[in-house]
Amino acid sequence: MLRNYFLIAFRNLSKNKAFSFINIFGLAIGMAACLLILQYVSFELSYDNFHVNKDRVFRVNQDRYDKGKLSTQWAGGAFAPGSAFKADVPEVEDFVKLVPAGNALANYKDEKIVIKKDFYCGSSFFNIFSYPLLSGDPKTALVEPNSVVISEEVAQKLFHSTEVVGQTLTLNTTKLLKITGVMKSMPANTHLSFDILQSYSTLLKENPPRDGNNLDNAWYSDGCTTYLLLKPGASPKTVEAKFLPIVKKAYQQFASSGASAIYTLQPMPSIHLYSNRMFEIQPNGDGKSVYLLLGIAIFVIIIAWINYINLATARGIGRAKEVGVRKTLGSAKTQLVTQFMLEAMFLNGLAVLFAIAFIAICLPILANIAGVQIGFALFAKPGFWAAVIGIFVVGTFFSGFYPAIVLSSFKPIEVMKGKLTASPKGIVLRKGMVIFQFAASIFLLIGALTVYRQIQFMQSQKLGVSIDQTLVIKAPLVKVDSFYRSMSAFKQESLKQPSIKSITVSTSVPGEAVGWNAGGIKLTGAADATADQYRIIGGDYDYLTAYDLKLLAGRKFSKEFSTDPKTVVFSKTGVRRLGFDKPEQAIGKRIDFWGDVYTIIGVVDDFHQQSLRDTYDAIIFRCIPDVRGDVSVKINSTNVAQTIAGLKTTWDSFFPGDQFDYFFLDEHFNDQYKADQRFGQVFGIFTVIAIFVACLGLFGLVSFTIVQRTKEIGIRKVLGASVNGILQLLYKDFALLILISFVVSAPLGWYAISKWLESYAFRIGINPVLFIVPFLAVLIIAFATVSWLSVKAALTNPVKSLKTE
Repeated sequence: MLRNYFLIAFRNLSKNKAFSFINIFGLAIGMAACLLILQYVSFELSYDNFHVNKDRVFRVNQDRYDKGKLSTQWAGGAFAPGSAFKADVPEVEDFVKLVPAGNALANYKDEKIVIKKDFYCGSSFFNIFSYPLLSGDPKTALVEPNSVVISEEVAQKLFHSTEVVGQTLTLNTTKLLKITGVMKSMPANTHLSFDILQSYSTLLKENPPRDGNNLDNAWYSDGCTTYLLLKPGASPKTVEAKFLPIVKKAYQQFASSGASAIYTLQPMPSIHLYSNRMFEIQPNGDGKSVYLLLGIAIFVIIIAWINYINLATARGIGRAKEVGVRKTLGSAKTQLVTQFMLEAMFLNGLAVLFAIAFIAICLPILANIAGVQIGFALFAKPGFWAAVIGIFVVGTFFSGFYPAIVLSSFKPIEVMKGKLTASPKGIVLRKGMVIFQFAASIFLLIGALTVYRQIQFMQSQKLGVSIDQTLVIKAPLVKVDSFYRSMSAFKQESLKQPSIKSITVSTSVPGEAVGWNAGGIKLTGAADATADQYRIIGGDYDYLTAYDLKLLAGRKFSKEFSTDPKTVVFSKTGVRRLGFDKPEQAIGKRIDFWGDVYTIIGVVDDFHQQSLRDTYDAIIFRCIPDVRGDVSVKINSTNVAQTIAGLKTTWDSFFPGDQFDYFFLDEHFNDQYKADQRFGQVFGIFTVIAIFVACLGLFGLVSFTIVQRTKEIGIRKVLGASVNGILQLLYKDFALLILISFVVSAPLGWYAISKWLESYAFRIGINPVLFIVPFLAVLIIAFATVSWLSVKAALTNPVKSLKTE
């Protein structure tokens, strides 16, 4: 019997090749899109789930307040909390501190590489996190000063081997570190990835206590990321409550300045998708975007299943006589249901095979667009095949059950008399499913258009700072006898090239968070309670001019004034924070800055130091002639390669053996938008797929409608109706469905994009264009789909239509 069922299914597929192709192709596209998105979402949700203690590891987040107002949310905050919380909170089993060490030049004999992920790390690191060592003892690897654990990749590049425990690694030509361990390559789905880990005791050795101040116990020095391992069963909320008296006591010394802090615990697995704080160890993802893509996956697969239902019931009219004959010959309804369910299983099985083929073809493209490491190893993952089986089983039942019930319910007497009519309830259900399809399509188009326009808006806005034709050379790593003398000579020699306009050195460049954060700054003579927190950029005399920051009042730094190292320039937001309504009011005022006094000589307009996600910062510019930092070179756009070659030659002569690592600032700045751009591209691609699959569903409904109204069309033509008149008749019904879809989707779209845009400090306004364009696009696409079949039906000879009676 089963063999007979499958044989009938195969014959029906062969007999109706167009319908079969549309059904299988639509299902396959929907399945492939859904599976691809599910793998991407699964990857994003899997961050840090491989750690054995993942449910007990929490990062200590710091919210810094000034005079009761939230000033900064830190991922890497003060140094003291780890040891303080471990000593006074019984629920804390262990802790580890991570402190970025900056870029470093590592070498062994003749091999030399630049280390970009270098951290000082506490000795309990391997007790808390599940990063296995290929060699070395995890209990002692990070205990002694001047010890280091290196990654498998660094070991291979420098030593061409992983058996290197006991060897000596040199950093920046002078710092000698003993290798005590080699870490196995880290998985891609972790928010913690390192090249080397220096022992935390090395940092303390390099920064001994001064004037009674111990770095390890500092509550107001930022830059240390702390993780706690809680005891089994410990409540994070209970632990957080016990932080309050400890922090309050520690901050009594800052009470007069109005400074305070609140410490909270963030579960480690949530960091990647739900954290965007200062001092993140690496850029994180966006939970809203991930779940929005998951919604698209669900929409696409449901739309594909709805297509099957509409197409199967549309074809059912043509199979009515088959059902009638089979029932007359004694077939039970359960047998017919079984037959149609097996047909659905057969068709879904073929669709799965095509979907896997589509995935194999599209996987590299998606990985490139989405920027995630999803390779062909995907096919070896049990989770992938579980998803495939799940979609196949659910799809077979969901897409096959309703058509099976409908087709098996045909009454043989009515079929044989040619009086078969569509059920009013069935028509309503099919139209309802099409409304859902196009409501989903319009919703997705509204979202895709919003993402596109927001990205275009951010990239087209004036930044208030000149970043064009700027080449940035990363700060020198190797120590020289006199950095100021070497850098001055480099600048002087390089400026001899006619293609170089200016050179400046600074602690920060546009496109990245300002790493220097200073609190306790106030007007000289003002009460301590007025002290506030500011971002600090240290630059040489040329910084403000080179970046063309607009001067609102006063003057910029100049070598003509020997006192400028004791002066500062504020941003517009900065002087407002000081309490001045007009920039001119701040000129000549003096501020207390970490025990010293500086005079305000100028105010520049606000500018976008980072992307338009962020508000304007309150920035203070300090003139530091011998500042160590990145070197910004303004160049002409002609002969760029020759200019870079000249810069490298000059660099090598004044900083021999050092890195010459450079990037173009406009590209670096736009890198901030890569995640948004990738999300927009992925969103757009799958939105197009959803609309395409929805149109296949509309094709099914149009086919069904035309079959039902064949005789009506024939009669109308005999009575003189024109082709245009018949088309308008058919268009009217489908236009109403699209209109209802818009009414359903528009409010949902408005709510969704409102929530998404909230994460941007500078954003587009929500205007009617964001809704009208998607509606018109879907309407045009739908009419094109309807026209393809309707024109054919309208042009058919009415004699043929009436012969079917």
